[in-house]
Amino acid sequence: MPKIAVLQMTSGIDPEANFEVIANAAEDAAAQGAKVLFTPEMAPLLDRDRKRAGPWIASAAPHSLGDKFADIADSNGIDIAIGSMPVGASNGKFANRSCYWTEGGGGPVTYDKMHMFDVELATGETWRESSAYEAGEWVVTLDETPVGRLGFSICYDMRFPALFEALGQRQCDAIAVPAAFTKPTGEAHWHVLLRARAIEAQAFVIAAAQVGKHEDGRETYGHSLVVDPWGEVLLDMGEDEPGLGFCDIDLGRIAEVRAQIPSLANRREITNYSEQ
Repeated sequence: MPKIAVLQMTSGIDPEANFEVIANAAEDAAAQGAKVLFTPEMAPLLDRDRKRAGPWIASAAPHSLGDKFADIADSNGIDIAIGSMPVGASNGKFANRSCYWTEGGGGPVTYDKMHMFDVELATGETWRESSAYEAGEWVVTLDETPVGRLGFSICYDMRFPALFEALGQRQCDAIAVPAAFTKPTGEAHWHVLLRARAIEAQAFVIAAAQVGKHEDGRETYGHSLVVDPWGEVLLDMGEDEPGLGFCDIDLGRIAEVRAQIPSLANRREITNYSEQ
Protein backbone atom coordinates (compact mmCIF):
# COMPACT_ATOMS: atom_id res chain seq x y z
CA MET A 1 0.00 0.00 0.00
CA PRO A 2 2.05 2.97 -1.25
CA LYS A 3 2.07 6.21 0.72
CA ILE A 4 1.79 9.49 -1.17
CA ALA A 5 2.43 13.06 -0.07
CA VAL A 6 0.22 15.97 -1.13
CA LEU A 7 1.65 19.49 -0.96
CA GLN A 8 -0.83 22.31 -0.47
CA MET A 9 0.85 25.60 -1.40
CA THR A 10 0.43 29.34 -1.46
CA SER A 11 2.74 29.86 -4.41
CA GLY A 12 3.96 33.36 -5.14
CA ILE A 13 5.74 35.31 -7.86
CA ASP A 14 9.30 34.20 -6.95
CA PRO A 15 10.13 30.84 -8.60
CA GLU A 16 13.18 30.27 -6.39
CA ALA A 17 11.14 30.68 -3.20
CA ASN A 18 8.49 28.31 -4.54
CA PHE A 19 11.19 25.83 -5.51
CA GLU A 20 12.58 25.81 -1.99
CA VAL A 21 9.13 24.97 -0.60
CA ILE A 22 8.82 22.04 -3.01
CA ALA A 23 12.38 20.83 -2.41
CA ASN A 24 11.90 20.85 1.37
CA ALA A 25 8.57 19.05 1.00
CA ALA A 26 10.16 16.35 -1.18
CA GLU A 27 12.86 15.73 1.41
CA ASP A 28 10.30 15.61 4.23
CA ALA A 29 7.94 13.37 2.25
CA ALA A 30 10.68 10.91 1.37
CA ALA A 31 11.85 10.79 5.01
CA GLN A 32 8.31 9.82 6.03
CA GLY A 33 8.11 7.01 3.49
CA ALA A 34 6.11 8.62 0.69
CA LYS A 35 6.71 7.27 -2.80
CA VAL A 36 5.28 10.23 -4.74
CA LEU A 37 4.97 13.95 -3.98
CA PHE A 38 2.04 15.68 -5.70
CA THR A 39 2.06 19.49 -5.98
CA PRO A 40 -0.62 21.98 -7.18
CA GLU A 41 -1.16 23.69 -10.49
CA MET A 42 1.42 26.42 -11.14
CA ALA A 43 3.45 25.31 -8.14
CA PRO A 44 6.75 26.97 -9.24
CA LEU A 45 5.18 30.27 -10.33
CA LEU A 46 1.71 31.71 -9.73
CA ASP A 47 1.51 35.18 -11.24
CA ARG A 48 -1.45 36.63 -13.13
CA ASP A 49 0.70 39.59 -14.24
CA ARG A 50 1.77 38.14 -17.57
CA LYS A 51 4.07 41.04 -18.40
CA ARG A 52 6.04 40.34 -15.21
CA ALA A 53 5.95 36.54 -15.54
CA GLY A 54 6.48 36.33 -19.29
CA PRO A 55 10.26 36.85 -19.48
CA TRP A 56 10.87 34.10 -16.91
CA ILE A 57 8.53 31.67 -18.68
CA ALA A 58 10.04 32.37 -22.09
CA SER A 59 13.61 31.97 -20.84
CA ALA A 60 15.62 28.83 -20.13
CA ALA A 61 14.62 29.06 -16.45
CA PRO A 62 11.76 26.52 -16.54
CA HIS A 63 14.06 23.91 -18.09
CA SER A 64 16.72 24.63 -15.48
CA LEU A 65 14.13 24.27 -12.74
CA GLY A 66 13.09 20.96 -14.26
CA ASP A 67 16.65 19.68 -14.00
CA LYS A 68 16.62 20.58 -10.32
CA PHE A 69 13.37 18.67 -9.76
CA ALA A 70 14.89 15.64 -11.49
CA ASP A 71 17.91 15.83 -9.17
CA ILE A 72 15.69 16.12 -6.08
CA ALA A 73 13.62 13.10 -7.14
CA ASP A 74 16.73 11.01 -7.72
CA SER A 75 18.61 12.07 -4.59
CA ASN A 76 15.61 11.58 -2.28
CA GLY A 77 14.28 8.40 -3.86
CA ILE A 78 10.82 9.84 -4.51
CA ASP A 79 8.78 10.56 -7.64
CA ILE A 80 7.76 14.21 -8.03
CA ALA A 81 4.55 15.23 -9.81
CA ILE A 82 4.68 18.97 -10.40
CA GLY A 83 0.99 19.77 -10.89
CA SER A 84 1.90 22.27 -13.54
CA MET A 85 4.37 24.94 -14.47
CA PRO A 86 4.26 27.59 -17.21
CA VAL A 87 6.57 26.91 -20.14
CA GLY A 88 7.07 28.38 -23.59
CA ALA A 89 4.97 26.86 -26.38
CA SER A 90 4.23 27.95 -29.95
CA ASN A 91 2.74 31.04 -31.58
CA GLY A 92 4.14 33.20 -28.81
CA LYS A 93 1.93 31.52 -26.22
CA PHE A 94 2.74 29.40 -23.17
CA ALA A 95 1.67 25.93 -22.07
CA ASN A 96 0.28 25.01 -18.65
CA ARG A 97 2.27 21.79 -18.27
CA SER A 98 2.26 18.97 -15.74
CA CYS A 99 5.61 17.26 -15.30
CA TYR A 100 6.38 13.93 -13.61
CA TRP A 101 9.91 12.92 -12.63
CA THR A 102 10.74 9.42 -11.38
CA GLU A 103 13.07 8.70 -8.49
CA GLY A 104 15.45 6.94 -10.88
CA GLY A 105 16.09 10.17 -12.75
CA GLY A 106 13.76 9.51 -15.68
CA GLY A 107 11.38 11.94 -17.30
CA PRO A 108 9.74 14.17 -17.26
CA VAL A 109 6.53 12.76 -18.60
CA THR A 110 4.44 15.81 -19.52
CA TYR A 111 0.80 16.74 -20.04
CA ASP A 112 -0.48 20.12 -21.29
CA LYS A 113 -3.78 21.38 -19.88
CA MET A 114 -6.51 20.79 -22.47
CA HIS A 115 -9.29 23.11 -21.35
CA MET A 116 -8.66 26.83 -20.99
CA PHE A 117 -10.25 28.71 -18.09
CA ASP A 118 -12.13 31.49 -19.91
CA VAL A 119 -14.86 32.67 -17.55
CA GLU A 120 -16.60 35.67 -16.05
CA LEU A 121 -17.74 34.98 -12.50
CA ALA A 122 -20.62 36.70 -10.73
CA THR A 123 -18.07 38.01 -8.21
CA GLY A 124 -16.51 40.15 -10.95
CA GLU A 125 -13.48 37.90 -11.45
CA THR A 126 -12.58 37.50 -15.13
CA TRP A 127 -10.12 34.95 -16.49
CA ARG A 128 -8.94 34.50 -20.08
CA GLU A 129 -6.40 31.71 -19.94
CA SER A 130 -6.57 31.18 -23.70
CA SER A 131 -5.20 34.67 -24.36
CA ALA A 132 -1.78 33.55 -23.11
CA TYR A 133 -1.89 29.75 -23.01
CA GLU A 134 -2.19 27.16 -25.77
CA ALA A 135 -4.48 24.18 -25.13
CA GLY A 136 -2.98 20.71 -25.05
CA GLU A 137 -4.19 18.03 -27.47
CA TRP A 138 -3.17 14.70 -25.94
CA VAL A 139 -4.59 12.47 -23.21
CA VAL A 140 -1.58 11.29 -21.20
CA THR A 141 -1.12 8.30 -18.91
CA LEU A 142 1.97 6.85 -17.27
CA ASP A 143 2.33 3.16 -16.43
CA GLU A 144 4.16 1.65 -13.48
CA THR A 145 4.18 4.51 -11.02
CA PRO A 146 3.96 3.74 -7.29
CA VAL A 147 0.18 4.38 -7.59
CA GLY A 148 -0.22 2.20 -10.67
CA ARG A 149 -1.23 3.66 -14.01
CA LEU A 150 -1.48 7.43 -13.50
CA GLY A 151 -3.63 9.72 -15.61
CA PHE A 152 -3.07 13.46 -15.91
CA SER A 153 -5.38 16.47 -15.84
CA ILE A 154 -5.16 20.05 -14.57
CA CYS A 155 -7.76 22.09 -12.67
CA TYR A 156 -10.50 23.25 -15.12
CA ASP A 157 -10.14 19.91 -16.94
CA MET A 158 -12.20 18.36 -14.13
CA ARG A 159 -15.36 19.96 -15.56
CA PHE A 160 -15.11 17.88 -18.74
CA PRO A 161 -16.20 14.27 -18.13
CA ALA A 162 -15.02 13.07 -21.55
CA LEU A 163 -11.39 13.39 -20.47
CA PHE A 164 -12.02 11.33 -17.36
CA GLU A 165 -13.99 8.79 -19.37
CA ALA A 166 -10.94 8.42 -21.60
CA LEU A 167 -8.69 7.98 -18.56
CA GLY A 168 -11.13 5.45 -17.13
CA GLN A 169 -11.17 3.49 -20.38
CA ARG A 170 -7.38 3.37 -20.17
CA GLN A 171 -7.83 1.67 -16.80
CA CYS A 172 -6.03 4.36 -14.81
CA ASP A 173 -5.56 3.47 -11.15
CA ALA A 174 -5.10 7.11 -10.12
CA ILE A 175 -5.67 10.49 -11.72
CA ALA A 176 -3.83 13.66 -10.73
CA VAL A 177 -5.98 16.82 -10.66
CA PRO A 178 -3.68 19.64 -9.50
CA ALA A 179 -5.47 22.95 -9.18
CA ALA A 180 -5.53 26.63 -8.34
CA PHE A 181 -9.31 26.81 -7.90
CA THR A 182 -10.96 30.14 -7.22
CA LYS A 183 -12.71 30.43 -3.87
CA PRO A 184 -16.28 30.93 -5.18
CA THR A 185 -16.10 28.06 -7.65
CA GLY A 186 -14.35 25.90 -5.09
CA GLU A 187 -17.06 26.42 -2.50
CA ALA A 188 -19.70 25.50 -5.07
CA HIS A 189 -18.16 22.66 -7.05
CA TRP A 190 -14.76 21.38 -5.85
CA HIS A 191 -15.76 18.43 -3.69
CA VAL A 192 -18.70 17.26 -5.77
CA LEU A 193 -16.79 17.35 -9.06
CA LEU A 194 -13.76 15.50 -7.73
CA ARG A 195 -15.89 12.82 -6.10
CA ALA A 196 -17.85 12.41 -9.34
CA ARG A 197 -14.69 12.10 -11.42
CA ALA A 198 -13.32 9.41 -9.08
CA ILE A 199 -16.60 7.48 -9.23
CA GLU A 200 -16.85 7.73 -13.02
CA ALA A 201 -13.26 6.69 -13.69
CA GLN A 202 -13.30 4.18 -10.79
CA ALA A 203 -9.87 5.43 -9.82
CA PHE A 204 -8.19 7.35 -7.03
CA VAL A 205 -8.25 11.11 -7.60
CA ILE A 206 -5.31 13.05 -6.15
CA ALA A 207 -5.92 16.79 -6.15
CA ALA A 208 -3.12 18.97 -4.75
CA ALA A 209 -4.36 22.55 -4.52
CA GLN A 210 -3.25 26.12 -4.06
CA VAL A 211 -4.65 27.83 -0.94
CA GLY A 212 -5.10 31.31 0.50
CA LYS A 213 -4.18 34.82 -0.63
CA HIS A 214 -1.35 35.07 -3.14
CA GLU A 215 1.16 37.78 -3.99
CA ASP A 216 -0.50 38.39 -7.37
CA GLY A 217 -3.80 39.27 -5.69
CA ARG A 218 -5.81 36.13 -6.27
CA GLU A 219 -7.35 33.90 -3.59
CA THR A 220 -7.56 30.13 -3.96
CA TYR A 221 -9.78 27.57 -2.29
CA GLY A 222 -7.39 24.92 -0.95
CA HIS A 223 -8.96 21.66 0.25
CA SER A 224 -6.37 19.39 -1.35
CA LEU A 225 -8.14 16.06 -1.63
CA VAL A 226 -7.54 12.36 -2.12
CA VAL A 227 -10.69 10.51 -3.16
CA ASP A 228 -10.99 6.74 -3.53
CA PRO A 229 -12.75 4.96 -6.44
CA TRP A 230 -15.98 4.68 -4.42
CA GLY A 231 -16.05 8.46 -3.95
CA GLU A 232 -14.91 8.43 -0.33
CA VAL A 233 -12.72 11.38 0.69
CA LEU A 234 -9.58 9.97 2.30
CA LEU A 235 -7.76 13.29 2.78
CA ASP A 236 -9.02 16.89 2.95
CA MET A 237 -6.37 19.46 3.87
CA GLY A 238 -8.83 22.30 4.46
CA GLU A 239 -8.73 25.92 3.36
CA ASP A 240 -6.72 27.54 6.13
CA GLU A 241 -3.04 27.11 5.31
CA PRO A 242 -0.40 25.40 3.18
CA GLY A 243 1.19 22.19 4.35
CA LEU A 244 2.11 18.60 3.60
CA GLY A 245 -0.44 15.79 3.90
CA PHE A 246 -0.08 12.04 3.57
CA CYS A 247 -2.37 9.25 2.39
CA ASP A 248 -1.99 5.50 1.90
CA ILE A 249 -3.32 4.28 -1.46
CA ASP A 250 -4.92 0.83 -1.30
CA LEU A 251 -4.67 -0.28 -4.92
CA GLY A 252 -6.74 -3.37 -4.11
CA ARG A 253 -9.71 -1.06 -3.60
CA ILE A 254 -9.89 -0.43 -7.35
CA ALA A 255 -10.67 -4.05 -8.24
CA GLU A 256 -13.25 -4.22 -5.44
CA VAL A 257 -15.13 -1.20 -6.76
CA ARG A 258 -14.95 -2.27 -10.40
CA ALA A 259 -16.27 -5.71 -9.47
CA GLN A 260 -19.25 -4.24 -7.60
CA ILE A 261 -20.23 -1.72 -10.28
CA PRO A 262 -18.64 -2.64 -13.64
CA SER A 263 -19.61 0.63 -15.30
CA LEU A 264 -16.40 0.83 -17.33
CA ALA A 265 -17.08 -2.63 -18.76
CA ASN A 266 -20.78 -1.88 -19.31
CA ARG A 267 -20.19 1.36 -21.21
CA ARG A 268 -21.83 1.70 -24.62
CA GLU A 269 -20.87 4.09 -27.40
CA ILE A 270 -23.74 6.53 -27.92
CA THR A 271 -24.19 7.17 -31.63
CA ASN A 272 -27.97 7.24 -32.15
CA TYR A 273 -29.98 10.38 -31.45
CA SER A 274 -33.67 11.01 -31.90
CA GLU A 275 -35.17 14.48 -32.09
CA GLN A 276 -38.91 14.51 -31.33
